[in-house]
Amino acid sequence: MEQSGTRLYSLTRHDIKTLSLAAVGGALEFYDFVIFAFFALVIGERFFPADLPDWLRQLQTFALFAAGYLARPLGGIILAHYGDKLGRKKTFTLSILMMAVPTTLMGLLPDYGTIGIAAPLIMLLFRLLQGAAIGGEAPGAWVFVAEHVPASRVGLACGLLTSGLTLGILLGSLITQVLTHNLSASQLADFGWRIAFLIGGGFGLIGVFLRRWLQETPVFLAMQQERRQAQVPIKTLFSSHRPALFYSIILTWLLAASIVVLILMGPILVQKWFFIPSTATLSANTLATCTLMIGCVLGGMAADKWGMRKSIAIGCLGLACAIIVFFSCLTYAPTYFYWSYACVGLTMGVLGIIPAMMVMAFPVAIRFTGLATAYNIGYALFGGLTPLLITCLMPYSRQFPIFYLVGLCISAALISASVRNKDTA
Repeated sequence: MEQSGTRLYSLTRHDIKTLSLAAVGGALEFYDFVIFAFFALVIGERFFPADLPDWLRQLQTFALFAAGYLARPLGGIILAHYGDKLGRKKTFTLSILMMAVPTTLMGLLPDYGTIGIAAPLIMLLFRLLQGAAIGGEAPGAWVFVAEHVPASRVGLACGLLTSGLTLGILLGSLITQVLTHNLSASQLADFGWRIAFLIGGGFGLIGVFLRRWLQETPVFLAMQQERRQAQVPIKTLFSSHRPALFYSIILTWLLAASIVVLILMGPILVQKWFFIPSTATLSANTLATCTLMIGCVLGGMAADKWGMRKSIAIGCLGLACAIIVFFSCLTYAPTYFYWSYACVGLTMGVLGIIPAMMVMAFPVAIRFTGLATAYNIGYALFGGLTPLLITCLMPYSRQFPIFYLVGLCISAALISASVRNKDTA
């Protein structure tokens, strides 16, 4: 990582302020994006014909969910291009505004019973806009904080930020629990889910205000002064940095699949296939999200101390073991459900190291573009299609997520161990 001037080994007060503002804004934007998953069943009932078979309605609803992921590459590449050309801060602020507007409109959108087929089509449009916005948010946030802190603390900075982004998922889980607990099923279907989306729109506007206090990264300013910017960052990426792009996509596959299956889809899968009550699944999901936040910070600290490659390889193997134990407990020892879910969340902290490794894989001139392209291609292909894959194959085997996720963990561990890069060693 290129730095100008001598930087302190520890995080300064300015570094902590930057991390805090970036994390809070990112958490609010992630809440807006993932709240759809928590209300997927209700949205399916309200935005598709009532006479559809349950499996088809669920499949179409998760297709809407997937659309947000499929829109990420184009939105991410466009935002990242301007981030590498015009500055990280401007793009960083624009992305959250792009998220707040469609989230608010989703909460106000009439359902199928009111406007017919137009309802799911408009919901699809809003979901695509959300995907375009989130495509620039996470990569921009990781690049932004990594270029503000000393090189020796990139792991911790990205781990802390990922923990902050996870807070958005936690907020979504908590608000879902509050609404579910205080409203009847009919009230939740009529207007309760809308409250969650309108809250998200308000969160987005708060995030826009908070990011006014951020400053451009010193790394980007130095590059701008020295006129080292790439004319067309995406062209440079594909012509000169294909290996880094490839292994970053594979690492993103693990990140996306783990978050989608274990956290976002987790409550629905556990309720539907392992017959655990909704109140228990939501509270356990909250616990797992909390331990995930802790794990991301610990993972970042481990990366700074022992190296990113080694930490990811060991962490992936630990996550694989935790996943096997979790699904075994669901099948044979449900009394250990809470404990095993919390362990899964903690070992998922390895995901907090992945952004740091990807940040260090690309030079400054194309860093935002490289990270955004890899992250969004990985999420579009694997994060977006994973819910459909799981929904289609779970009827044949409740243990399918074990083979899928453990296979990814082993692949990511082998790839990380084999990468030879002076920044990630």
